[in-house]
Amino acid sequence: MIIGLANLVEASARRDPDAPALTAQATTTSYAALHRQMELAAAGLRDLELEPGDRVAIYLDKRIETVVAILGCSQAGCVFVPVNPVLRARQVGHILEDCAVKVLVTSADRLHALRAELATRKSLRHVLVVGKPLGDEEDGHYRVHSWSDVAERPSAAPRASAGIVDTDVAAILYTSGSTGAPKGVVLSHRNLIVGAESVSTYLGNTPEDRILAVLPLSFDAGLSQVTTGLYAGAQVVLANYLIPRDVVRLCAEHRITGLTGVPPLWIQLAGQAWTPEAVAGMRYFANTGGRLPRATLQQLRAIFPSAAPYLMYGLTEAFRSTYLDPAEVDRRPNSIGKAIPNADILVVREDGALCGPGEPGELVHRGPLVSLGYWNDPERTAERFRPPPNRPPELCTPELAVWSGDIVVSDEEGFLYFVGRRDDMIKTWGYRVSPGEIEEVAYETGLVRDAVALGLEDEEIGQRIVLVVTPRDVDGFDPSAVKERLRQELPRYMVPADVVVRAVLPRSPNGKFDRAALRRELIPGRSPEPR
Repeated sequence: MIIGLANLVEASARRDPDAPALTAQATTTSYAALHRQMELAAAGLRDLELEPGDRVAIYLDKRIETVVAILGCSQAGCVFVPVNPVLRARQVGHILEDCAVKVLVTSADRLHALRAELATRKSLRHVLVVGKPLGDEEDGHYRVHSWSDVAERPSAAPRASAGIVDTDVAAILYTSGSTGAPKGVVLSHRNLIVGAESVSTYLGNTPEDRILAVLPLSFDAGLSQVTTGLYAGAQVVLANYLIPRDVVRLCAEHRITGLTGVPPLWIQLAGQAWTPEAVAGMRYFANTGGRLPRATLQQLRAIFPSAAPYLMYGLTEAFRSTYLDPAEVDRRPNSIGKAIPNADILVVREDGALCGPGEPGELVHRGPLVSLGYWNDPERTAERFRPPPNRPPELCTPELAVWSGDIVVSDEEGFLYFVGRRDDMIKTWGYRVSPGEIEEVAYETGLVRDAVALGLEDEEIGQRIVLVVTPRDVDGFDPSAVKERLRQELPRYMVPADVVVRAVLPRSPNGKFDRAALRRELIPGRSPEPR
């Protein structure tokens, strides 16, 4: 019986032990070898006296050890917390503090960049360094070990899986909220396994597939590439995205059959020169993380004439939610489709009643993919995780659905179309970005009196970030100094494209910044006066 990720590997290793499981650069690991590495990693984590439910953060690029660390956590009954490798030290520090991480798995260069942050994260007990350590990195409250000394010891005896059930916590994925710092979405083993089964079902994944994992493993769709591949017994090729032609090269080198991306990535890939070798094996390509421009979709269909296009919609709080059947793409290319297998998607009015066709409402997802809420945040959890509107009153046990905050509309045949967001979240480069997180760093510069971050529509990246500020010192103000500080403190995808200066920012009657008025002012055709 498959309960957790460790069971996926065990089942595939039993079915075909020599089949390739993971490839990273020049190294390919079979399912049997991956199973053995997973058991050694789990034993090593237990030797660090971790308890079931303890959090282990993994701050690495994509490599074999990254996935082994994820699987070893699952086998040991711990909770893995994948951290996006593009995040800066302050964002990593927030994650470590927020969920009281006890073990950090990282590389020597990343550890060096984190030293100041780690000094204040008192829950941290151990750091496992993949690759060659920097040397003596001992600290007062945590110990530094070589990954190989802890997780690859031949003498470490394999142990039985921890006593877990499928509703236990498996992972915490951090995603931006509408205000402030990122929040941790808590996923159960059941969420991960049901998600892998559902996605692999509609994609038709088999052991013959070779899936290129380009998206970050801290992103629900990126993690899904690994879980789906392991569920199907397929080969997952781990790719650290640098430039578009690397993707083309890897598709040719590994005869990739499945590739999932976000719109900015697909727009770049559509402009590449694809060789016959890179295209020959492609069975499907899939989009998530925003609307794919119709022109880009047509380019991709011309590049991959034999591949089925899957247009998908998902939210971290429910992993995956909808997909558009490839047979419907020509008829309704702007649709996000219908519910994936084992999910129920509702369109709900503000009064809680179900919407009819053509009537906009909030997308509500119910079923086994609904996550366990936000880590250590009961208020926001209560806002987003509520009973579904069609729950029979005779059923006395609770059921929670996730209320997405996304406004959608369905047509007469039940196909869904994305309309917009209820909140001020910015969607750029496939990421959800909190305006508050950008604004906080802007205030910390001491150069601005007021700051508002906005997302303006952009065909290539979804939304372009613009920061509107009023200076503290008008005469000596230099917008480039603000932008440079943001570059130092924020990952690249969160750095505003423009810093716009205003003497005063409009406010609503309740005293809040009027974001809608600012957005109207900055739409194309108006003079935004970017600096």
